[in-house]
Amino acid sequence: MSIFPTRILLSTDGSEGARLAADAAATLAKGTGSELHVVCVGPGPPLYELPDYPARFEEVVEVQRQGAKAVLDEEVEWLENSGANIATACLEADERPDRTIVRLGEELGAGVIVVGSRGLGGLKRALMGSVSASVVHHAQCPVLVVRDEALVSPTRILLATDGSEDARMADEVALELAARLGSELHLTYVEPMLERHPAPARFRVDLPPGFVAGIEQEAEAKLADQVGRIGEGRGEVARAHARVGSPSAEIVALAEELEAGLVVLGSRGLGDMRRALMGSVSDSVVRHAPCSVLVVRPRRERMA
Repeated sequence: MSIFPTRILLSTDGSEGARLAADAAATLAKGTGSELHVVCVGPGPPLYELPDYPARFEEVVEVQRQGAKAVLDEEVEWLENSGANIATACLEADERPDRTIVRLGEELGAGVIVVGSRGLGGLKRALMGSVSASVVHHAQCPVLVVRDEALVSPTRILLATDGSEDARMADEVALELAARLGSELHLTYVEPMLERHPAPARFRVDLPPGFVAGIEQEAEAKLADQVGRIGEGRGEVARAHARVGSPSAEIVALAEELEAGLVVLGSRGLGDMRRALMGSVSDSVVRHAPCSVLVVRPRRERMA
């Protein structure tokens, strides 16, 4: 079932990564006819003792609120100047921004949450910020993590699939995004296999050529099945790529080769990861991909 048009929740904190996320959210909203909602989560009340409490405490809280409001107002103005229509703009305060973003996503019934890959901290390219990582782990809807490049339309979309429940939902989302954004859709299936490493013989995985060829043929067969299932009158795959090896490493490498603008994959694969944990593949891809990554998780029923 299609998730578009939907409500898109954009989280911003005034950082460079948040501005890229805002650009991506605007592109996604306009391309899919979705509502765009914006939230800025400022810091919670100070947890240290202040002189002249509570007068100084209230002063500091107000300064923090005004600072967060300035960030939100600036982001809204920038988005509106870029042609985006904003349904709501919300100012919140919490020492755990991820908690508020996830809660608002649920209250709003958001179909997608958009976050930057890192916020105002000093984390490097290969690492996600703690807020974006937590949102991806705990949100009840797909999460778009925007990396160091803006998401443009049209672009190349790389869909990584393995036939699991979450992957099937990712298939639907990627197909519709490709159609709505006028983008080229590439499909990959990676058959897991131990990597070969140059090392002393007793530590080296030295697989017979016939065995490797059999694994490669199995990957091609499974990919052909996925192409057939995905292409049943619902969309067109520009090219399919069968790979063998470490799934996360192969997906990241292929995204680089294709110069993809977006990778789409399920939150969990066929392994036995459960509940609030992401599968190791999606976790690694989000952390290391050269482009934005959309992690798709079928909406769960809210727990009573």
